[in-house]
Amino acid sequence: MNFLAHIHLSGENEFIKIGNFMADGVRGKQYETFPVAIQKGILLHRAIDTFTDAHPIFRQSTKRLHSRYHHYAGVIVDMYYDHFLAKNWKSYSDETLESFSARFYQSLLDNPAVLTTKTQHLLPYMIKYNWLVNYQSISGLEPILKQMDQRTKNQSLMRFATEELVKHYDIFEAEFSLFYTELQLFSKNKLNEL
Repeated sequence: MNFLAHIHLSGENEFIKIGNFMADGVRGKQYETFPVAIQKGILLHRAIDTFTDAHPIFRQSTKRLHSRYHHYAGVIVDMYYDHFLAKNWKSYSDETLESFSARFYQSLLDNPAVLTTKTQHLLPYMIKYNWLVNYQSISGLEPILKQMDQRTKNQSLMRFATEELVKHYDIFEAEFSLFYTELQLFSKNKLNEL
């Protein structure tokens, strides 16, 4: 899953959300240097990634992209799934996506001391281009995929990934819907466990 799903699956604690959001930049046991709630967010993120990568529905989605995108297929499906979460946000939250996103951005801005360097560098772009809200549309997703492709020196071909999204839109959306129901339950249980 990508940023929006990780944040959404974190419950209401803002530090768990922050930890879950920035977990990719935290290696090994480095997480132990953070406050406890952020540690929980990092551990939740890792559990979500493990659950997702092994899930048959997610693997089915990535298989559709493998021949063209190889090991980037999973990253692309993460983005697709965030798109479907944003697009269908009213089914998953009583709060508007705009309000949810603005609150999260403010939470990051209010807590610079706990952010990783990577997150601090990413934050201005995320806010400027309002990534979480722009996931709602294919036209909003496209520039984010292009930026990601540029970071791979255009090796990933992610700039073209909306082509498959459009071509198999209903199938990807149905897979997301089934998968996310299971992931929400898994995340809730994991959060209680932590």
